[in-house]
Amino acid sequence: MGLANDPEVRKVDAEAGKKWGSAYPMGARLMSGHTALHEKLQRELAAFVNKEAAYVLNFGFQGMLSTIDALVTKDDVIVYDVDAHACIIDGCRLHMGKRFTYRHNDVESMEKNLQRATKMAEKTGGGILFISEGVFGMRGEQGKLKEIAELKKKYKFRLFVDDAHGFGTLGKTGAGTGEEQGVQDAIDVYFATFAKSMASTGAFIAADKEIINYLKYNIRSQMFAKSLQMQLVEGALKRLELIRTQPERKERLWEVVNYLQNGLKEKGFDLGDTESAVTPVYLKGSIPEAMVLVRDLRENYGVFCSIVVYPVIPKDMILLRIMPTASHTIEDAKETIDAFSAIRNKLENGIYKRLSATIAK
Repeated sequence: MGLANDPEVRKVDAEAGKKWGSAYPMGARLMSGHTALHEKLQRELAAFVNKEAAYVLNFGFQGMLSTIDALVTKDDVIVYDVDAHACIIDGCRLHMGKRFTYRHNDVESMEKNLQRATKMAEKTGGGILFISEGVFGMRGEQGKLKEIAELKKKYKFRLFVDDAHGFGTLGKTGAGTGEEQGVQDAIDVYFATFAKSMASTGAFIAADKEIINYLKYNIRSQMFAKSLQMQLVEGALKRLELIRTQPERKERLWEVVNYLQNGLKEKGFDLGDTESAVTPVYLKGSIPEAMVLVRDLRENYGVFCSIVVYPVIPKDMILLRIMPTASHTIEDAKETIDAFSAIRNKLENGIYKRLSATIAK
């Protein structure tokens, strides 16, 4: 959303740092780490994503992990996407009961595993927690939340959505993937991090008041760790205000995203099935080639992006993940398309292979 270097945001961050320092409030939320500003941020976040209540978390990864841990007992069953983010996988690993994975975004596999989970839950007397990402951060695909919501008519489960990449960027108001697909009400527990569209640190969960009240007394990463620092809370309030009151930011983001993605596709690049601002570019090449390529892209073409190689993706494949923002321009997108065309030519002509072999010697 272009907030990282926004002058208003930088000003609030600096003033809050000067006012509060980096220590306040000391302590965990249930002891001395709770303030009126934390409560204000929670009210505004809940209203923004159309939920009754919200709870601010100190970190995204451990927040998601420990929310899963708090939501289930050994008698409950978890059903989750096989390609879920590491924080979801680690949260499920903590679970002492049964868990089933379904094939990535495969509705038939979802239903098959819900049937298995239902039989298991009938034996244990527990419930079912179904977990999906709103946007899968590596590939950019949206989770099939609409189809999952339909499955609620046949099976009894609660839906937990990690919407780290959807929050702020998708939906009419920016409330995320659930709003984009028209099923926000079907999401029982909504999670998003401040690290993506908010360009900060922290996260939050949102749900019915009863669920949030339960979680605040049971989520261990908040009960036994320092609460989110005050300057980050003030900064998050400002960021949320700008996302809420300046819809043109999201419009600019999507202008750049659409230009970039369409331009890359026209040049013959494989972007997979992305349905979000996350722009993956798949190339064929080895890990040594990838290392030389990404350095060339950064130092000689001025384009910085994440690089993903085996074992995250198959051998002899390179994934370059581009993250356009509202602060980028169409000219930036043009330069990026030209840069990717140039590095692809070098890759296909064996230049990176020869350079990587030279470096290895």
